[in-house]
Amino acid sequence: MNPYPVRVEARLEEQLNRGLWIVKWILAIPHYIVLGFLWIAFGVLTVVAFFAILFTGRYPRALFDFNLGVLRWTWRVAYYSYGALGTDRYPPFTLGPAPDYPATLEIDYPERLSRGLVLVKWWLLAIPHYLIVGLFTSGSAISWRGGLPDAGGVLYTLDWGGLIGLLVLIAAAFLLFTGRYPHGIFDLVLGMNRWALRVAAYACLMTDAYPPFRLEQGGHELFRSSPVARPGSMAS
Repeated sequence: MNPYPVRVEARLEEQLNRGLWIVKWILAIPHYIVLGFLWIAFGVLTVVAFFAILFTGRYPRALFDFNLGVLRWTWRVAYYSYGALGTDRYPPFTLGPAPDYPATLEIDYPERLSRGLVLVKWWLLAIPHYLIVGLFTSGSAISWRGGLPDAGGVLYTLDWGGLIGLLVLIAAAFLLFTGRYPHGIFDLVLGMNRWALRVAAYACLMTDAYPPFRLEQGGHELFRSSPVARPGSMAS
């Protein structure tokens, strides 16, 4: 049983503040500012990684770890704020893993990557996923939101648009009036975030495993018994 190399997990806190979500956009501003700069660095390092993979078939480990850290940080902030509203615990300011935080993201480091796929997977092969993720987020597959100017374009947003935003708004209303977050809505929100983050990792060259067209709902990952297909695979 092999897990997909991008693992997105989260646990819903049962005791959430009824009204804290109203001001989380203010509380998260320090994170938005830091992430704005981190995503600029992420974009530059992804370009460097592109050429490294093209010529050597390897993603430099130091660059991989940094970019993974940016994605982790982004996911934690999204989970705290309007990407899920799943916790009231303030996200840590760190690129490293935070296993005790309610939202986690891990990506297996690939020892080898296809030098041919790197030319096409981030734009051509990922187009079907971009269309779906665009519906999940803000109607734009590559964008930056959260009150900051464009930071070079990202594949996973911190805004409250799209289907994710609509579901989180409904969950916020339930929180305000009942003090409870509906588990069915939480499962859907996590499934959409998981899909978006898998596509982000694939498009940013961090794996050759093509994201599955499957909405895996809930806070925990599912396991598969067969390897993920690599459409359009080219010889390294």
